[in-house]
Amino acid sequence: MSDPRLHHAVNWLSRFTVNGVAASDFHDVLASLTSWDDWCRAWSARAAVHEALGQEALGSRHFVSAGEHFSRAAVTYHFAKYLFVQDMAQMRAAHIKAVDCLNQALPHLDPPGTRVLIPYEGKTLAATFRKPKHVKRPPIVLMTMGLDSTKEELLTFEMDFLRRGTAILAFDGPGQGEAEYDFPIRYDYENVVAPVIDWLKTNLNQDADTNRIGIWGISLGGYYAPRTVAFEKRIKAAIANCGPYNWGALWEKLPALTRDAYIRRSHSASEPEAKEKAFTLSLEGVAGRIDCPLLIIAAGLDRLCPPEDAQRLARETKGQTELLMVEDGNHVAHNRFYKYRGKSADWMARQLGA
Repeated sequence: MSDPRLHHAVNWLSRFTVNGVAASDFHDVLASLTSWDDWCRAWSARAAVHEALGQEALGSRHFVSAGEHFSRAAVTYHFAKYLFVQDMAQMRAAHIKAVDCLNQALPHLDPPGTRVLIPYEGKTLAATFRKPKHVKRPPIVLMTMGLDSTKEELLTFEMDFLRRGTAILAFDGPGQGEAEYDFPIRYDYENVVAPVIDWLKTNLNQDADTNRIGIWGISLGGYYAPRTVAFEKRIKAAIANCGPYNWGALWEKLPALTRDAYIRRSHSASEPEAKEKAFTLSLEGVAGRIDCPLLIIAAGLDRLCPPEDAQRLARETKGQTELLMVEDGNHVAHNRFYKYRGKSADWMARQLGA
């Protein structure tokens, strides 16, 4: 593995596998690579194997198997595009495949899901809506992801909430997933979530109790969630998982691949412009406005968003705030998912009365 851009990939095993990538695929693909330039091609080829299995199962009317294969294909195609911003044509081709495979999986999941499009600034935000079976109007959790994740990566996270009686809406916001081409990352995420809630109340009020809304954010979404509830008071509870306190303050320590992705997804023309924008993603002067229940998850070994950021956020909030520290966790504590995922879903279910 002579390409230094690949060195970080060795640490991604936990994230990939806990979100649905087969461990054998991870080891096979990484072993085959000598250059980051081949990343998207190699992962897309492996994703195509699962896509073909899904098509075969669908043709045989084996719908449970089809859902499983297409789900794995979707997340594998997603990781083909993961941080791969130096060849946008290749990245976008993999992304289109990820979206298509998720759409084919959704009707066959348990519980099934529906793709929805939410009007936003003259265009739309794409989202997945799922609700637990046998619950007429469950509370709903808005799921917002980070810099390099999309709704195609969240299927296992969704189940944490669905099994505990809450519906989910996982949506690609500005700079994320399907919205990254039309809209740049924005710091004022409350102005993204507000129209999402407006749409929910108009379109899904019969399917979910839109007076019981929570928000969950992961990585950079761990900034978006607390930022949102500082201003959007229709949300009853929030979870912030390993987010930054000030994204710009971390800039010099970020891996080059992460910085490149932010430059692209913030629609910046240069690194200095992107760095300047990164400083707008800050909770300084904002955290004190948070008065709803907030669960902050931090990882002691997080080299991307250090635990000190979570501790500072916890000190500055005014409401009922809990800090869950996973001392031996890496970024988002994917390597110790069993120490926080169930607890955080239990916490949200309790806050929303699921």
